[in-house]
Amino acid sequence: MFPQHVIARKRDGAVLSEAEIQAFVRGATDGSWADYQLTAMLMAIYLNGMTAEETAAYTRAMMNSGVVADLSQVKGIKVDKHSTGGVGDKVSLPLAAMVVACGVPVPMISGRGLGHSGGTLDKLESIPGFNVNLSLEAYREQVTRIGCALIGQTADLAPSDKKLYALRDVTATVECVPLICGSIMCKKLAEGIDGLVLDVKYGRGAFMKEIDRARELAHGMVEIGREMGKDVRALITAMDQPLGRAVGNAVEVAESIACLKGEGPADLMEVTYALGVEMLLIGGAAKDADAAQAMLEGVVHSGAALNAFRAVIEAQGGNAEVCDDPDGLLPRAAQRVPLQALEAGVVQDVDAMAVALAALKLGAGRARAEDAVDHAVGITDLVKIGETVEKGQPLCVVHANDDDTWAAAEVMLRDAIVVGEGAAKAPPLIVERIG
Repeated sequence: MFPQHVIARKRDGAVLSEAEIQAFVRGATDGSWADYQLTAMLMAIYLNGMTAEETAAYTRAMMNSGVVADLSQVKGIKVDKHSTGGVGDKVSLPLAAMVVACGVPVPMISGRGLGHSGGTLDKLESIPGFNVNLSLEAYREQVTRIGCALIGQTADLAPSDKKLYALRDVTATVECVPLICGSIMCKKLAEGIDGLVLDVKYGRGAFMKEIDRARELAHGMVEIGREMGKDVRALITAMDQPLGRAVGNAVEVAESIACLKGEGPADLMEVTYALGVEMLLIGGAAKDADAAQAMLEGVVHSGAALNAFRAVIEAQGGNAEVCDDPDGLLPRAAQRVPLQALEAGVVQDVDAMAVALAALKLGAGRARAEDAVDHAVGITDLVKIGETVEKGQPLCVVHANDDDTWAAAEVMLRDAIVVGEGAAKAPPLIVERIG
């Protein structure tokens, strides 16, 4: 199991044994492989790929490189959701609350935003007092007690992935489907879940621009789940325009609360319900999709879903009164400036990536992992493709904390939102179900 021997075999296109893959992952975990050996191996995998069996072995080795949470004491089938990242994608917040209100436990370990894609943890931390840094013991206790916890990755969960992802990030080996599959699935499976629903996005605002690549990733992760004895399903969803009408942190929490009151934008409600249906079916709470949909709508209309969100906020030290007064209690930017339409017409395009970069310019995200996030800034009231606007009508509202970032965001948003003549229609939002 000398590193150079294993590297040479993958370099030459061989299928590695589970023991060889374990040696590679162990080397990343304990430092017995040098960084230059790890990066050579990553590039060999990038160039030659991995079989389904190799990818499953890689995922299993990374999952077992640290602690695997034991949630056996939690009653019921435990189901999580993962999104591959998009713009305005705040689905995890209302979805977790809806599903747990239907009686299915939702242990959810999430990440921070990096680059154009927002992070669930950054959104949650805009709630005053909310603590995402629970220990695995506290996480287990909370899921046992109230059925849900929304936390960040702990240091002892899949530590090999943290090392290998950092190396992939600086060696042009991020965009490799087996490595992406392993990175996502090792952390999710280490949570102690029984099932997982994946929201695999494609389009301008997604990491996977083409649907074929999204489909390949979805199939890869579903197959890993099957190999590991877990029920994993995926929905492929479009991400050419932002999801919902808000992009930022506090503004997306406010939109999530509106969603839990049944008042969210139609596209956000559609994706949230669709993923929730799959989670309830895995969790055995509903006999078919229609029954699952009715259950989700029922807990929204009764207020049970919003109360479940309150319970999570309270359990993690946050001020649950944000559910009643989001505008008054969430961080608020110094300026809220409408971006007015320069002409009447129909919205032809809202470029998700351009909107994300405008939000990043405002300070809503981070270009580097160590960058600070301004939770108050962002964009709200975004128009949608196909909507009619009058001259002077707001295309969106920009939440900024200084004139310079507002001016820069205005230029970017003018390019992002196209108004013209003739009808326009966005493509279908939910494209395919896999698994």
